[in-house]
Amino acid sequence: MYIKHLFWLSIFMVAIGLLSGCQEIEFNAATEASQKCPGEDEKFSISFFKTDNQGRKSARGINHVIIFNPKSEVLDFKVNIGLAHQLYAKDKRGKLRKEYVPKVFYELITGENAKLNGQLPIAAINADYIDTENKPQGLNISRGYEYSGAFKNKRSSFGISAGKPQQRKATIQTGIRNNEILNYNIVGGNGRFYSNGQFKDICVNLGEFACKVATNRSMVAITNKGYVIFLVNDIKANSEIEISQLNQELLPDMFDNVLEGIARSNCLGKIQEGMLFDGGQSPGLYYDNKIYVENTGPIGSVFLIYKKRND
Repeated sequence: MYIKHLFWLSIFMVAIGLLSGCQEIEFNAATEASQKCPGEDEKFSISFFKTDNQGRKSARGINHVIIFNPKSEVLDFKVNIGLAHQLYAKDKRGKLRKEYVPKVFYELITGENAKLNGQLPIAAINADYIDTENKPQGLNISRGYEYSGAFKNKRSSFGISAGKPQQRKATIQTGIRNNEILNYNIVGGNGRFYSNGQFKDICVNLGEFACKVATNRSMVAITNKGYVIFLVNDIKANSEIEISQLNQELLPDMFDNVLEGIARSNCLGKIQEGMLFDGGQSPGLYYDNKIYVENTGPIGSVFLIYKKRND
């Protein structure tokens, strides 16, 4: 009888152990799923990671990626330009001062003009092209103040609207938006390769040099769920990279593979709009006190992201 009792007790303990193990596996799986799919997390704000050219996360990936939710209540945004004076400063006649000077990525994300409410950004990416007089070429608007160039109505631009967080909307289109609330934080770019959900290989538009020689890339995409993807691909990045067939500098016909892979893996929806920022000597990406990519050339503008403090 005693042996029989021990037998059933051991069976019971094994069953409890298996059940506990299953519950732990289920909990870990649920935790892992939530971590992998920020697009299904209502409180998701911003995240950084690296991927290969299929959008799969990789510690040695060449693609440095920031994904974020423009509607997050803990995030705010601003645009910075290379200026010889304080951003938004006006002259004695009340006209906006626009005295441009060459500034590199580091200067534009750490100087006084990079601050919002006394706080430096948590994330940043290089944006617009710059002309020979150090002026940005496209449409650039910082908190409603415009610093634009000759191509403001000819090239695409990326922006995030004004309004309460839940009202914010990310857009990519050409020129000033018809709805004034959309013209708040905007940076210029060039080379629109996604429009209304349709991908286009823009190699012909870019030309031989930009397509096959200067292959380091800086880009932005918006999904149909409203999420934004910043991506910089540069072999000279300040992080460990392992070059392979699926982990190399991007040609224009590869843009859809990596962006769609990122969107799918993170439950962000489908890519709706996408365009390039300035490549060549300009790509730059910063996240959480680290510059992952920084080139030597002056930059027309940078798009800055801020995360509100808990205190």
